[in-house]
Amino acid sequence: MSSNHRFYYVSKIQKMRMKRIVKYSLFLLYCLLGPFFKLRGLKKRRRCPSIEDQILLQSATEIAQKIRRKEISSEEVIIAYVKRCKRVNPLINAIVEDRFEEAIQEAREIDAFLQSTAMDEAKIASEKPLLGLPVTIKESIAVQGMSYSVGVKENILSRATKDADVVAKIRKAGGIPLLVSNTPELCLWWHTFNKVTGTTNNPYDTRRSAGGSSGGEAALLGSGASILSLVSDIAGSGRLPAMFCGVFGHKPTPNYISIDGHKPGSNDENWSSFFSIGSMVRYAKDLPLILTVLSQSNEAKTIFNKKLNLKDMKFFYMDDGTITSSVTSDVKNAIYKLIRHLETIDNVKVQKANLEDMKMSFELSIIILLKIKDVYSMYNRLDDPEKSKSVFMETLKYIFFMSSHTFPAICYGILTCIGEKISESSYTKMMDIRTQLKKQFKELLGDNGVLICPSFISSAHYPHDTLYNVPNYSYLMIFNVLGFPVTQCPIGFDKNQLPIGLQIVANPGCDHLTIAVAQEIERTFGGWREPDELICDMT
Repeated sequence: MSSNHRFYYVSKIQKMRMKRIVKYSLFLLYCLLGPFFKLRGLKKRRRCPSIEDQILLQSATEIAQKIRRKEISSEEVIIAYVKRCKRVNPLINAIVEDRFEEAIQEAREIDAFLQSTAMDEAKIASEKPLLGLPVTIKESIAVQGMSYSVGVKENILSRATKDADVVAKIRKAGGIPLLVSNTPELCLWWHTFNKVTGTTNNPYDTRRSAGGSSGGEAALLGSGASILSLVSDIAGSGRLPAMFCGVFGHKPTPNYISIDGHKPGSNDENWSSFFSIGSMVRYAKDLPLILTVLSQSNEAKTIFNKKLNLKDMKFFYMDDGTITSSVTSDVKNAIYKLIRHLETIDNVKVQKANLEDMKMSFELSIIILLKIKDVYSMYNRLDDPEKSKSVFMETLKYIFFMSSHTFPAICYGILTCIGEKISESSYTKMMDIRTQLKKQFKELLGDNGVLICPSFISSAHYPHDTLYNVPNYSYLMIFNVLGFPVTQCPIGFDKNQLPIGLQIVANPGCDHLTIAVAQEIERTFGGWREPDELICDMT
């Protein structure tokens, strides 16, 4: 056996051992803590109330057209969404701070403009495509004058001094910011909780998590209290909540949308390759509308609006096998349901993808993301370095119940210390595998292919279940690491009548492919459904 083969064999054995250790450790953690965490399930299941105002059941595209034609006023739309927010927020706890009165006044000004303008409908649609529409925004994306603490208790009075680039684009397109929504402390967890606003609940079952870190936005959308949403995504932050709350979420090709004005940020030159700002919507037909407005290049605008026929596409799928735990039969069956539908289209055949390196998703994701340098945190205050804290001291304070920070934020500090100890050779090896995997995707999908795969192994879990599900978020993280555009699509409900979904993945610059499939899924399987309607179907 050659030295190279021997090294490969030994390395493979070590990885298998490490995976077993992780698997058994998480299983042990589940056995020890799971029964206590699931006590939450003994509480009565609560859901958001039914939607009475029909305005709330129309797509943003439809509403925008009616506003331009003066068939409905912007004020009516804004008031309808304000009322819905006020009605559902006591259940879901998604709103950090609202600007309802200002939004209503801005809507009145838009209605007055429409009554007096000589601009025709086509020109308004071109120059101000979001005119009169409400937009909700994750608190980590700066909205001038609004809360910008991002769940940090010590920064509770922090306010954005100017709009993030994407918010400025929303305003320029005629959109009306309605509120900023809840996120875990500095977006550092897959469940939305912090010591300022508290926990955001799932609109389909308030005992369960809305996901994170864009859980506030997902809960508002799922409950029918938002129509267009700005979110961010570094480790599935914009897709896991979208799945848990039954809506569409799109992570765009890197650099298609500006990330300036987001907290946390980073000075690492590769930050924009892994981190993105995107959107969640209830209706897939609205994805091109919002993403075009957010685009920072003509290339991106062209891609988001590019049309194609599904019969000219290639389709591949993965249904399991990359992470620690098995995908539930409900999620698998949703994938198979989509496959059966696609194969009714002329000339379409869906093939199983054989991407061996995807089995290393967890290692790739953790090592590469942890090695991102100079990320803003309480341990690395880029805005005021002298206020940076010690990981050791904060951990010690947390142990003695003296810390103002949450467990995930403390863990992040510990993990960054571990990340600094990762050898350059290990990091280089992971980057080499990343390059190899990107090449495999490029060859497999080309410029007309997509991969169908799980967003997560199951529907929404209970909040503390996040702890032993970390490796399972690799289905999401790996596409941040690879820098691919992804659309999370709702496709029915599981045996607990909770939303389930799947991801549609394409090569960079092929966002139009994932959006086209999302729109087909919506046409065929119905897309988002309001929680109360769903529960009524059960009785």
